[in-house]
Amino acid sequence: MAVFTSVSGVAAPLPQANLDTDVIMPKQFLKGITRDDLARGVFFDLRFDAHGAERTEFVLNQPAYRQSRFLVVGPNFGCGSSREHAVWGLSQLGIRAIIGSSFGSIFQDNCYRNGLLPICLLPHEVQRLLVLCADADCAQLRVDLLEQMVELPDGSRIAFSIDALRREDLLNGRDAIASTLQFAAEIDAFEHSHWRQHPWLAPKLAGE
Repeated sequence: MAVFTSVSGVAAPLPQANLDTDVIMPKQFLKGITRDDLARGVFFDLRFDAHGAERTEFVLNQPAYRQSRFLVVGPNFGCGSSREHAVWGLSQLGIRAIIGSSFGSIFQDNCYRNGLLPICLLPHEVQRLLVLCADADCAQLRVDLLEQMVELPDGSRIAFSIDALRREDLLNGRDAIASTLQFAAEIDAFEHSHWRQHPWLAPKLAGE
């Protein structure tokens, strides 16, 4: 999982409320058995027309926002189904953080588990960023997870909160497995102690 400390880049405004995971990653991109090539599927029906041509009016197809690192989104972003492909695709597209007032709970958890930072701000703070980032000349932000703040082009900052364990995992690039493996020695010691007290539960080795 990618480490997240401080990231600077363009933020694209997506103010529509209730953008669900079916819109973020349509069902036809869920057929593969790997995570490859999911970037094309992100917002597919918003980015492309029926013939596969780009819709020039969609923000991520506009030159100033093609390399966006952040999305500033409307409320309840990522609601709907639990498909993790939505987060994988956003990450492959280059998105490192999503800033909004609320997120679908499963989507938000999937973000944390895959190195994509979901930042919850107050509605008026999100609205301020939406207005700011609608002007491509003012859309450059810096997100600092160490200091837990979003820095605007004029140098002003908006603080955000995050669960301490989530923060540590993102700062160190640890997914759920890596986070658990920090305690491998303690887990191993518990297992051996448990087996000594309950030998009939101990795993049998080949040939025993």
